[in-house]
Amino acid sequence: MVEGPRVLSADSDEQARLEPNVGPAPEGNPEFHPYHHPAAGWGAAKSVTRFLVREGALVDGPRAIMRMNHENTGFDCPGCAWPDDTKGLHLDICENGIKHVTWEMTSKRVGREFFAAHSVTELSGWSDYDLENQGRLTEPMVYDPDTDHYVPVSWKDAFEVVGRALRELDNPNQASFYTSGRLGNEATFLYQLMARELGTNNLPDCSNMCHEASGRALHASLGTGKGTVDLQDWETADALFILGVNAASNAPRMLTALAEAYHRGAQIVHINPLVEAAATRTIVPHDFTDMALFKTTRTSTLNLQPRIGGDMALLRGMAKAVLDQADSDPKALDREFIDRHTAGFEEYRALCEGTSWDEIEHQSGLSRADVLKAARVYGEAARSIVSWCLGISQHEHGVDTVREIVNLLLLRGNLGREGAGPSPVRGHSNVQGNRTCGIDHRPEDEFLDRLAEVCGIEPPREHGLDTVHTVKAMHSGDVKVFVGMGGNFALAAPDTPYTYAALRNCDLTVQVSTKLNRSHVVHGRQALILPCLGRTEKDHQRKGIQSTSVEDSMSMVHLSIGMKRPASSHLLSEPAIIAGMARAALPDSATPWDWYIEDYDRIRDTMAQVLDGFEDFNRRVRLPLGFRIKQPARELVFLTPSGRAEFSTAVLPDVVPAPGTLALGTMRSHDQWNTTIYSDNDRYRGVKNLRTLVFMNRGDMRERGIADMGPVDITSTAKDGSQRSLSGYLAIPYDIPRGCAAGYMPEMNVLCALSDYSTQSDQPIMKHVKVTIGPAA
Repeated sequence: MVEGPRVLSADSDEQARLEPNVGPAPEGNPEFHPYHHPAAGWGAAKSVTRFLVREGALVDGPRAIMRMNHENTGFDCPGCAWPDDTKGLHLDICENGIKHVTWEMTSKRVGREFFAAHSVTELSGWSDYDLENQGRLTEPMVYDPDTDHYVPVSWKDAFEVVGRALRELDNPNQASFYTSGRLGNEATFLYQLMARELGTNNLPDCSNMCHEASGRALHASLGTGKGTVDLQDWETADALFILGVNAASNAPRMLTALAEAYHRGAQIVHINPLVEAAATRTIVPHDFTDMALFKTTRTSTLNLQPRIGGDMALLRGMAKAVLDQADSDPKALDREFIDRHTAGFEEYRALCEGTSWDEIEHQSGLSRADVLKAARVYGEAARSIVSWCLGISQHEHGVDTVREIVNLLLLRGNLGREGAGPSPVRGHSNVQGNRTCGIDHRPEDEFLDRLAEVCGIEPPREHGLDTVHTVKAMHSGDVKVFVGMGGNFALAAPDTPYTYAALRNCDLTVQVSTKLNRSHVVHGRQALILPCLGRTEKDHQRKGIQSTSVEDSMSMVHLSIGMKRPASSHLLSEPAIIAGMARAALPDSATPWDWYIEDYDRIRDTMAQVLDGFEDFNRRVRLPLGFRIKQPARELVFLTPSGRAEFSTAVLPDVVPAPGTLALGTMRSHDQWNTTIYSDNDRYRGVKNLRTLVFMNRGDMRERGIADMGPVDITSTAKDGSQRSLSGYLAIPYDIPRGCAAGYMPEMNVLCALSDYSTQSDQPIMKHVKVTIGPAA
């Protein structure tokens, strides 16, 4: 196995043991060649073909491609949450979605023979790629500490292990129930119901690490935690502003929307410290004519590169320019909208007037002329959408920045009408549905009241633990049982050595998964692996084959139906696993767990009574394209204290690195989905056979005496002064602003201290880690 860089943990005075690389063993020497080709197109087609051959999926892969994202007859892509095309495309797919599905549909299997042959200690030394590449888990397993092996266990006995551990807790808040974004709505509802019937709101989720800031900001500004636009709005907007998004890798189907926008003459402004491939040009793969003719389409009309964290200053500058223009042009502002539907405008105007252009230029890292270019596009567009992802939210000031986006939109009435509004890009397929259906450690009283009335339980009212505070509580011993529904918590969380120690301090860890991963070998004193059906697989229950529902980034809810025979006859669905744990943990429960699992329509009938916007759920979800959850803010109904859209008046944060330091942002490579690594290549950034790297401005490299592709040491300094280090990384000169650097998660998660989370959202500050970088000692 290939060993990776050394990690210096803040919890130890000596260097931690060598951690394995997450990716596969490189196929050759590291290479870097700047990428100048279009996104998607033949490059994506070739990559997909190679992947299908490698995974032996030349038959099942194409079959799945033809069924993916087909409303009411197919399964929803388990990758990103970009909406399905409303025009009924036969190939509404992307490169990474195909890889994600094929990775799940592999013919490789991990059964009792595998676990008998390999101890956990041995597996701990494997790379994360090698763990996942063993294939699909086939039966429940329990850890045997005497042999250091996982051994088979019956479902009945596995559920009893969970039930006993939960029943014997002194307090239900000693358990925490984590959710990744792949969990369907029906399972989500049952999962939160089980936790709350047990008596805890400890329901951390992946959104705590990704878009928590977006939800809190939109709720404060508009009274809703979601964006207000849909895909049809994208098709009619005059201007699209894309902030902190690497769309070609993270939401590749957005490329179609960008290409169509360019063709109709819309302005497309990308704002990101790196000019990503999606911000240049593309060949849309399902446009066969363009593919045949190698015809590219531009996906941007303007690219701006603020410093890391400088987006808020740029937005403030755009707003200042619009307000300045209003002095001579009364049409620059939508005064009727502002007067009728907003609160706090005069205070915000005074704030903008009091913010100097020198400060805006200093904090954004952009010239006044560049800021005015973006402001001019915004001012001339009748209808504007602002879209953003983790480049905006994973900062100390993430909430303030999203609220500044809303401020800018309100100035010109870009809300509540076609082609306009805020549009966050959710990264995981059903992370928004998880929140909608009850996964929230800070539930609102109205939701709990309905849950109590309909389900006959007394849900706890005290707020629970999010992801960061769950890790802290596990580390201190206050949380003793951890249950993970999907995902790879050990790798996804920040401060990797600290998170590992926290998981190992639990009495019991339970992982509901499809494939082997790091969270199975970093476990508690007792540990269970509970294998579940994948989204591509048929879900047979007593009343027949079942469907589940998901919610996309734009609040559309639709059905997903698996097409493939399950990888093993011993797999259970996620709802069935949750029901089994609940029966064992709550032997006196009046909730009809078995009855629910017989027919998921029964779960949906209950959800319809509890969840606002899910009325008549079973009928509406079977409509063509499903249904859209009502968005009061889109109808200019604002559930805020004032009953209006609220301007915010936050001061600009100081995001300029101190002398000698850099602001480092973590990100995914192109051949990666969350913590799953498909290869050590990053095609769109020109990298091959390398993940242990850091992208730097050439001027910063020269100033530090760092050679191109030279080895470097990276040290982060946390808020509390503690330090974490990586060595053995290679520095790559890249088009990134001075004072900024970037590298891949999850390898670089070790640099983000658990204590370095936003005071506004409790999100780990993954996009603004303070580091020093120098030639390797």
